[in-house]
Amino acid sequence: MNNIKYGFQKHLSKEYPSQIIIDLTQFCNLACIHCPHPIFKKSEYFTGSHLDLNLHKKLIDDIAENSNNICQYIRYTANGETLLHPNFDEIILYSGKYSNTRINVTTNGNLLTNSKINVLLEAKVDVIDISIDAYLEETYSKIRINGNLEIVKQNIKNLIKKIKETNSQTKIVVSFVNQPKNIQEAESFKKYWEEQGANFVVIRNLHSSAGSKKNISKKMKDLTQTTFRKPCLYPWERLTLTPDGKLAFCPADWVHGSHFIDFKTTSIKEVWQSKFMEELREAHLKNDFKNFSFCENCPDWVNTKWPEEGTSYMNVMKDLIPNDLLD
Repeated sequence: MNNIKYGFQKHLSKEYPSQIIIDLTQFCNLACIHCPHPIFKKSEYFTGSHLDLNLHKKLIDDIAENSNNICQYIRYTANGETLLHPNFDEIILYSGKYSNTRINVTTNGNLLTNSKINVLLEAKVDVIDISIDAYLEETYSKIRINGNLEIVKQNIKNLIKKIKETNSQTKIVVSFVNQPKNIQEAESFKKYWEEQGANFVVIRNLHSSAGSKKNISKKMKDLTQTTFRKPCLYPWERLTLTPDGKLAFCPADWVHGSHFIDFKTTSIKEVWQSKFMEELREAHLKNDFKNFSFCENCPDWVNTKWPEEGTSYMNVMKDLIPNDLLD
């Protein structure tokens, strides 16, 4: 019998999302084998968008004025490489100055130059999360196509050195997605980066990117056929602002199946408390997705963690940044 409580609880609030994802750009400099981006950039959904600066400012101002400390962190991540936005420096400095919440920047690390390091630390970014996925260069080159592990390693070491030199409070997370080509390296990866001074090493489960990776999706569905389908956490936790200015209820969406409103016309609180979001949550609670086929076809719900189910990324943020905002 499943005794987990689903719905608003602890950091999950009906007033405002506790996490907001900001997807700055549709562009990426890598072609990772577990990521849909190589197919996405050739699809009808790719428009070459970078998030408009005014929309970003609107979002940061909204969080600062209306979140009432419920939004516990902003995470710059999603479908593109964050550092590729042509106005990234301006964006992150504005966020650092005005957002009044914690900031997480996710990057693949290949563009983490000394210049970008200086800007990130000037903005007082709380957590920089670098996706690596391999311990050996040979493995990295097979998974993170077009990347260079030696450059990434040196960039991270430069970042750790700069943090120490400036007495910065910024924390470093390095991440690793378990998959067939690297699974034997997970322990070596973890040990290496802990020794280098990373504050936390995340070993993630492979997911299907909301069903976009068909082969992974099929395997996940086969494994969960007889499993109780719990509600996905995301409709109770987060919203995503996409590069084309839409709000989405799923951060792993590559086919615009969860893009449901133009942010120009609304506010975060209005959307979060809307009838649409209520109906989405009800569909998950009742496991009735007749009006939400995007969710119905996604097997990644199995990897989302409710507050009582174990460690989630929220727990990582709380451990790295002890603060009343994250209680």
